[in-house]
Amino acid sequence: MSKRISGFSKLSKEEKLRWLNDNYLQPASGSDEVLKHFWLEDNPTQKIIDGFSENTVSNYILPYGLAPNFLVDGKLYCVPMVIEESSVVAAAAAAAKYWLDRGGFKTTILGTTKIGQIHFKWSGPKTILEEVFEDIRTKLLQGAAPITQNMEKRGGGVVKIELIDFNGHEAGLYQIRVYFDTKDSMGANFINSVLENFAATLEQYFVNEDRIPDHFRDVDVIMSILSNYTPECTVRAEVSCRVDVLGTFSNGMMAEQLAEKFRMAVRIAHIDPYRATTHNKGIYNGIDAVVLATGNDFRAIEAAGHAYAARDGQYRSLSNCEVSDGLFRFWLEVPLAIGTVGGLTVLHPLAKKSLGILGNPSAQELMRIIASVGLAQNFAAIKSLVTTGIQKGHMKMHIMNILNHLQASDEEIRKAIQYFEDKTVSFTDVRDYLLELRQY
Repeated sequence: MSKRISGFSKLSKEEKLRWLNDNYLQPASGSDEVLKHFWLEDNPTQKIIDGFSENTVSNYILPYGLAPNFLVDGKLYCVPMVIEESSVVAAAAAAAKYWLDRGGFKTTILGTTKIGQIHFKWSGPKTILEEVFEDIRTKLLQGAAPITQNMEKRGGGVVKIELIDFNGHEAGLYQIRVYFDTKDSMGANFINSVLENFAATLEQYFVNEDRIPDHFRDVDVIMSILSNYTPECTVRAEVSCRVDVLGTFSNGMMAEQLAEKFRMAVRIAHIDPYRATTHNKGIYNGIDAVVLATGNDFRAIEAAGHAYAARDGQYRSLSNCEVSDGLFRFWLEVPLAIGTVGGLTVLHPLAKKSLGILGNPSAQELMRIIASVGLAQNFAAIKSLVTTGIQKGHMKMHIMNILNHLQASDEEIRKAIQYFEDKTVSFTDVRDYLLELRQY
C-alpha cells in the first residue's frame, strides 16, 4: 500500500519524483524519465510555468496549431489553436476558407459587463434594508475607491449595484449583485478584491448606522465572489450568403438541399437537449482551443456558455440558422468573459505569442475572433453531418495517428492513406497492411 506523506509541497521536484517512483510507478528504475523528458531544462520559462500551479513535476504538452484565412469584420486573421482532438483545426481552417469567399464573419459585441455577488443573511425587515440601500451603495463605492481608481482611469469599474431578495428560497437571504466593466482584463482578481472590500464595508455599516435597530445589527456575509455566468458579456458572430452560392458538395448534394438540411440540424439542437449537448460541445472545440492558446480560462468560458444555453429552462443550441427569401444565415451568440492583459496572457510565452499573431487585440476584438472560430467549427461539423458524415474527417486523422504510432515512413503513409480511402480503418488492419508492404 502506498504511503501517506506530509509536507509534499515542500519537496524539491527531484524529491517529488523520487517519492512518486517509490510509491506509484513501480518498477522504480527509470520510471520517471517520461516526466523528466518534458521539463524545459536550463530554460527560465520552466520557472514561470511552475509558478502557474502547485506540486509541478513536469509539463503536459498539447498541439499548437494555426487556422488561417479567418476574415472577421473585414480583417484577415491567422488564429492559433491549442487542442488535442483530431480534425478540429483542419475543420476550422476549412470553414474559414469557405466563408472567406462569401463575405467572411460579421460580429457584434452585445455587452461587456461582468458580475460579482455578495451573499448575506439578515433577519430584519426588508423595508429597512430597502430604505438604507442607496446609502449602502454610496458607502460601498467610497470604501472601494482605492481599489477601483486605476480601473476607472481606463474607463472601467463598477457599473451598477443592486439588491436581490432570496427570501422566497431561504429566509433572510439577500444578495448584493455588482456589475463591472474590466476593459481588456478578464478582471477576476479585481472583481473579487472589490467584493471583499464591499463585504467589509457592509458589515461595518450595520454596526454604525443609526437607522438599523440594535437587535438587527448582526449581518452574516456568507461569501463574496465573482460569477462566471456572464449573460451581459456576450458577442454575436454570423455568416450569410445567397443559398445559390453555397455551392455543391462532395456527395452531390445541391445548395438548396444543404441549406434546408443544415437548418433542420440546428433546429433539432434547439428541440433536443441530447443533440444540443453534442452540438454545443463542437462549438467549444473551436472556442476552447483559442481561449487556451491566448491564456484565458476555458473552464469559466464553458460554464458561462452552458448556463447561457439553458437560460430559458431547457438546454438548447447556442447557434441559430435561418433560410428565408433565398438567403442562408447562420449565427451564434455566446458569453465570452476574456482578457488580453494580465495573468497568463502576459506570463505564458505562448499565450503572449498567440496574442501577437492576432495583432495584440483588445478584449472585444478577441471576443469577436473567438466567437467566429466557434461558429466556423459548428458550421464545419454540421456540414459534415448532413453531407458525408462526421467520421470521414475523423478517420483521416485516426489513420495518421496509427501510422505515426507504427513509425511509418512518408512513402508508407502516402500508400496507406490511398489504400484505406474507401476502407474501414482499424489498428490491426493498418498494422497488417504495413507488414505486407514492408515485405516487398
